[in-house]
Amino acid sequence: MLTPDDLSDTVFLLDVDNTLLDNDRFSADLDARLERDFGAAQRGRYREIYAALRDQLGYADYLGAMQAFRAGLDEDVDLLQMSTFLLDYPFAERLYPQALDTIAHLHALGTPVVLSDGDIVFQPRKIQRSGLWDAVHGRVLVYLHKERMLDAMQRRFPARHYVMVDDKPHLLAAMKTAMGDRLSTIFVQQGHYARDAIDDAISPAPDITIARIADLLQLMPGQWRRPETRRFEQESMP
Repeated sequence: MLTPDDLSDTVFLLDVDNTLLDNDRFSADLDARLERDFGAAQRGRYREIYAALRDQLGYADYLGAMQAFRAGLDEDVDLLQMSTFLLDYPFAERLYPQALDTIAHLHALGTPVVLSDGDIVFQPRKIQRSGLWDAVHGRVLVYLHKERMLDAMQRRFPARHYVMVDDKPHLLAAMKTAMGDRLSTIFVQQGHYARDAIDDAISPAPDITIARIADLLQLMPGQWRRPETRRFEQESMP
């Protein structure tokens, strides 16, 4: 049985794609490589496969899409090089400005944990190669659907309070509904998911909205629990 001494006061749950790392830029680089090596039509075919898999699985499966993409291309000399492109991609160069500084700042306020959706091979590889794995001292969780794994997350990292930082406001709302006042939500307006949701009515609304991950360098102890955190949202916007 847990005692009060076993609990962290605050655990910061950090999404990866378009929260700490510019995944849209990686996706654009992948499209450019596919078009360069295989042509526009084959690049479009990969994206159709990718989209169908995403609809089926509920998360991005770049490796699974590449496996299906190989059909009919086994004699193409460029196909095997896509393995190197994906697995050795320089994700550290795609971190948003001051992402690692932000994690270091959160270490002073609580316990930062990476909480991501994704497959069990490529997503951990991305987290490792970007430097995020080491930045959170190996505290990494990758689930198929993280909003469905909140009980497992709390067993792994018990705390009095949680703060979820993500670029998808609808996901934040689902997690807030499940956890109530034990969770504060921070919406980072980065990437295409954030842009697509900008005019949506979100209920419950994020507790804090920021323009970029580096804005969390302004976060002060306990600020995420107080009503005046709304001022933080306004000050953080450009």
